[in-house]
Amino acid sequence: MYFVLHDNATGHPHLHSRLAGLALAGGVLAELMLAERVTLDLTSNPERVLATAGEDSGDAFTRKVLGLVAAEPYHPVSTWLLFLARTADAEVTARMIAAKLLKPPVRHLLKHQPPAPADMSTAAWPLARLNLAVQRRTPPAPRDRVLLGLLDAAGCAQRVLSEHDPRFVAAAIAMLPAPMQRLVAQTKVAVGQAVLSRR
Repeated sequence: MYFVLHDNATGHPHLHSRLAGLALAGGVLAELMLAERVTLDLTSNPERVLATAGEDSGDAFTRKVLGLVAAEPYHPVSTWLLFLARTADAEVTARMIAAKLLKPPVRHLLKHQPPAPADMSTAAWPLARLNLAVQRRTPPAPRDRVLLGLLDAAGCAQRVLSEHDPRFVAAAIAMLPAPMQRLVAQTKVAVGQAVLSRR
């Protein structure tokens, strides 16, 4: 998610920090859902995030989020998105620097260079996969469907895809399991509310 939300050469963001934070928060929850470590309780209203696995594995950030979700299972998805969005950019950036996927930020006297990808090909690959799927009209892999859904939810799909096809995006999202579809929908609502609150 991070690579698609940032320029793959300079590391500059494509979105305002609040919107990028919400998209990354959705990405963090989606990553945990894909790993079957959390799920959404679709029977509750509003839908809640529930931990399905212990917090004993994964990196420090994953353990932290799992611990929080396990300790407070009564919060709705929207609350988790807003809570995680506050620090998602810093947490995900630190995680990617530690994994040597990003170079640390460079601070000069008059200029600040954000963290840049350590390898431009690695950074460009997620977006390239999405663009190939859209151009060929082939269903993306499950992880890429989630990525495409969250990009659409953040309002970034039109900006970063070489060809934006709303019907293709909708069809890809419809192929996701119901909990993941709801996460994408809740992320879209949170982004919409953030945009409106800025006006």
